[in-house]
Amino acid sequence: MAASCSFRTIVRAPPPPRGLAGARRSVRCCSSAAPAGASTSKLVLEVKERLEREHPGLPTGRSGRDDDEMILWFLKDRKFAVDEAVSKLAKAIKWRQDFRLSELSEESVKGLYQTGKAYVHDSFDINGRPVLVVVAAKHFPSKQDPLENEKLCAFLVEKALRKLPMGTDNILGIFDLRAFGVENGDLQFLKFLIFQIDVFYYYYPKRLGEVLFVDAPFVFQPMWQLVKPLLKQYASLVRFCDAETVRKEYFTEETMPPDFRR
Repeated sequence: MAASCSFRTIVRAPPPPRGLAGARRSVRCCSSAAPAGASTSKLVLEVKERLEREHPGLPTGRSGRDDDEMILWFLKDRKFAVDEAVSKLAKAIKWRQDFRLSELSEESVKGLYQTGKAYVHDSFDINGRPVLVVVAAKHFPSKQDPLENEKLCAFLVEKALRKLPMGTDNILGIFDLRAFGVENGDLQFLKFLIFQIDVFYYYYPKRLGEVLFVDAPFVFQPMWQLVKPLLKQYASLVRFCDAETVRKEYFTEETMPPDFRR
């Protein structure tokens, strides 16, 4: 199955089981209201017309320049500032086109996918969010192609977003840093982290609800000091914690990722 994920199809997954006790944090959503005197539909139309006029070469259809729901999401992200929404949307759609995102599939990323270095967990977290897990100890930059790493990242983000249930707008990211060592943390890993930051900031705004850095070793700290300034407002989404916190505060025994089971 191709990895093309439209903003129109994001909310079609069935909702996860509710009633889970002890939910730690409420799920954030992109719920900004349109400015007084401006209807949402008119702003969407204005952005659509601007994109057609200023960026006629961009594709149409799902996740294209005439995708109403994608346009609305970016308007909300930019607090209904049309100029900013047009600029950010044009870059996002161009990236999807240049990266050939619609052609990515499990088969096309199979080599790295089978290493288990990153995956979308089958179950939701306790807040009903899809979960994307990165196992840093399985990142071997000397053996893995950087572009293939980026393709795997993009494919898994799309896969996680396709799992979004109705009423949930974002996902949980987990960086499992247990057993992370110097052989895993070179310049390529830093670039991989930066790529993921850019992906969410520029191309999937407000789709990342929280990021857990689990059992970060001392060797990770210098890398974090380099990455943190690049996160901007996303830095507030990062939480350093241990594996026991993940087990107790984010999952039940039945929904826990296999890497965190005792």
